This record gives sequence, structure tokens and C-alpha cells, in this order.
Amino acid sequence: MFKRETLPKVDYSTIRYAQCWEDADVLLEALNIQPGDTCLSIASAGDNTLAMLSKGPARVIAIDLNPAQLACLELRVAAYRELSHPELLELVGSTPSNQREILYRRCRPHLSPRVCDFWDARPADIATGIGRVGKFERYFTLFRQRVLPLIHAQPCIERMLAGGTWEERHNFYDQQWDTWRWQLLFRIFFSRFVMGRLGRDPSFFDYVEGGVAERILARTRYATTALNPAHNPYMQWILTGQHTTALPYALRPENFEPIRANLDQLEWHCQSLDDFLDNRNGHIIDCYNLSDIFEYMSPDNYHQLLQKLVQAGRSGSRLAYWNMLASRSRPESMAQHLRPLSELAQQLHLADKAFFYSNFVVEEVYDGAS
Repeated sequence: MFKRETLPKVDYSTIRYAQCWEDADVLLEALNIQPGDTCLSIASAGDNTLAMLSKGPARVIAIDLNPAQLACLELRVAAYRELSHPELLELVGSTPSNQREILYRRCRPHLSPRVCDFWDARPADIATGIGRVGKFERYFTLFRQRVLPLIHAQPCIERMLAGGTWEERHNFYDQQWDTWRWQLLFRIFFSRFVMGRLGRDPSFFDYVEGGVAERILARTRYATTALNPAHNPYMQWILTGQHTTALPYALRPENFEPIRANLDQLEWHCQSLDDFLDNRNGHIIDCYNLSDIFEYMSPDNYHQLLQKLVQAGRSGSRLAYWNMLASRSRPESMAQHLRPLSELAQQLHLADKAFFYSNFVVEEVYDGAS
């Protein structure tokens, strides 16, 4: 999202993420969106951008360099306009369906010509479920179909997802799940080498230091013991390819109508974040959903972009973003303009169901920043 650094390196012709792999419950509590706020959001597949609409902001501006990601968002917007909640779950792939092509045809009149062309050329993706068709989701599909059966039988997987009490979860993980096969094959499949070629773009690891698989393995243990897999839609999708007993925020039935009611407050732009900030026409941003974009940037470029974000805000504006493998947080040189909300961020990170992130950062602009 910092144009000078990302454009030469990353292929933006395909869907990289067909879902948002960040926990919107954590995001919304961090940002504390109020009616009338103006929000800026990294679009990704659109789920968390749409979740922000449920809080009644005056405006949500979604930004992405990848037109394929914005096609994901636009189709979701059309689905919220046209479909019922159960039909939305079918189109995404959360639940089984044999009518996804029919559902897409109903959504199609709400799409721009360019996005119609994009999805018309991908009938197999529609039939599969639009939440399954990103590079990252296919990476998890490969793990689920080819690697996981070498580690655990289906009854063991079902037992994992059943959850239980804190003690039951810890005992199950330590005594039945955490085998030598699990540790060995997990470390191979989630290594920097394999993930960079099958899951994420290799350039996304440019600023990562140290081991990758070990950190993700530790976070996975936390998600299956300290947190309850029965309440975790991200864990359920990785292990089953659908949502079984839990849904992410934007797909829950109680949030469907609040999101639909505010769709007209949403706009989206295919451009870099720094270009948008340079040409924002005086708009003041109250809340920023920044995904994990900073760890793909050099520290210098991250600091430059952070300065622009602060200048576009006001006293009380909040920034929320994740670190997965590269550490990013406000530099001391910006201490007079941006303060970390560390206690809130730590509490939310402990509850983060999208468990593979090593850190969650919440920062607030205050007087003198703009």
C-alpha cells in the first residue's frame, strides 16, 4: 500500500485474499467507531470494511491497490443488497450450496461492468464459493486436504473443533494433538519458503527476521487451548473449509441488516494509501483499519506513511493494525503526535481469534498532530 515499494514487487492481477483474515471483533473494539465518523479501511476481501458499516459511520473509504480485491468487495456489497442472510453464506462458501451461480446472477445487476467481466470469467470460483478462491485460502485448502490427513484422523479434528473447558482443551492438545507429525509437518508447511511460494507473495517476507513456523506454531497452540475452537471461525475454516459453529463478524445474522442499512456510506478506490492521503481533499479520518500493511514496508517507508496518516486525522483518531512476522509500532520520533494504547491492544490481542498474528497495535492521535 506504499506505492513506491509494493508496485514493482507484487502481482496484483489475482485474488490474494478471498476473506479477511483479521478478527473484526478485535478491530471494532479497538477503533470504537461512532455514528458520524469517517473511516478508512484496507479493503482486502471486504469483510472487515463491511463490518465497520454496522456501527453507523458517516463514511467508510476502502482502499486497495489490487483491483481483484475490490472486485471481491463489490460482489459482497451486491450480495448484501440482493440476497438473504442464508443466501449470502452460501455464496461465500460458509455453508454448502448448489445454487451459487443463480445467486451470482441475482447480484450481477448491482455490479460495475468491469467487475461483471471479472466474475463472469470465473464461473468455477463462483461455484466453489467466493470466500475460497484466494491464493491464501488455496494454501489452507492444500494444508487441509494434503497435509492434515497425514497428521490426524477426522474424529480427532472434530474433537479439536468441539472445544470444551480450558482444562479439556489443554489436555487434548498436549496429549493427543501435539504429536511429532504435527510439529514436523507444520514447521515445513508454514515455513518462510513454502508460505512465500504457496500462500503469500515472497516479497511480503522482505522485512521478516527470525523463524516463521515456530512463531505461528506457538500462536496456534494458544488458539486451540487458551481460546475455544468452537467459537473460532478462522480455525474452523482452516480445518474444515467452511464455518461450522462460528461466523466472523460481518457474516453473523445479527449484523446483516445493520451492514445492509449503511451500504450507501461505503466507497472504494483502487490506489495506494499514500496516493489517497496526498489527494484526500481535506477529509479528516477518525478511524483507520490498516490490516497488516506496515510489515511489508521498510521502516523508513512505514514511518513516512504513518506521518501522513496522523496528518489526515484529528485528536482522538485511532489507528489499528496487526504485526504477523515483522515488528511495527510508532517510533519514538512521533511520540508528540501519536500515543500507543498498549493496555487496550494487549487485552484485545489475547482475545484475537485470527490467531497467527504476533501483535496487535492500537495508536491514537492527539493534540498538536495536525
